[in-house]
Amino acid sequence: MAKKAPRRTAERIATVSLDLFNRYGEPNVSTTLISSELNISPGNLYYHFPAKDQLVSHLFDNYKDAILKLLDASEDVKDVEDAWFFLHSLFELIWDHRFLYRDLNDLLSKNRHLETNFKHILEVKTASLNHLLQALARQGHIRNEPDTFRTLSASMSVVVTYWLSYEYVRNPRHAMEPESAGDALARGARHVLLLLAPYLENASERAHLMQLTQAYDTDKA
Repeated sequence: MAKKAPRRTAERIATVSLDLFNRYGEPNVSTTLISSELNISPGNLYYHFPAKDQLVSHLFDNYKDAILKLLDASEDVKDVEDAWFFLHSLFELIWDHRFLYRDLNDLLSKNRHLETNFKHILEVKTASLNHLLQALARQGHIRNEPDTFRTLSASMSVVVTYWLSYEYVRNPRHAMEPESAGDALARGARHVLLLLAPYLENASERAHLMQLTQAYDTDKA
């Protein structure tokens, strides 16, 4: 049993750090604050994560594993409702690791591991959104325009990647708080999904898309 204690401590450190980074932003959270929140000594924290960068990299690797697994599901999309569910799931995962996107430029500038691997995630994300478009085209829901899909998938990827930054600029005091999650996720997924509207094959499908997204139009609130 004693051998499992270090792993449990490392997991506690990661869980608490993720919460603090999400709430306050990684640059504003010191290792001293993390130790205090956990009620452990700084030495105990350093034993598991000798530097804060290693802790950030650990949290990023957890996120990377999860998002790459999710992105694999893009080819399984069969219709607009599947696309909505996929995008909402993607935004939920990003929200759970929102400190990465809130402080993206700062983190990339000082963490080589993130600089290298975040680029890979962006590339896979864009490719997966392209696969989503192709899947919808195979089902006859949108026009099959491969050249356009490359640009459209890049545009969708930009919105997904920077949506939380946009939310933060709109409402810096509350955008990243847990109570804002539902509205932020719905708005992001809605905006990405509406990029598909001009490419839908018929008016009934466009009406269905508008009906689906209208229910999540939190900007009217």
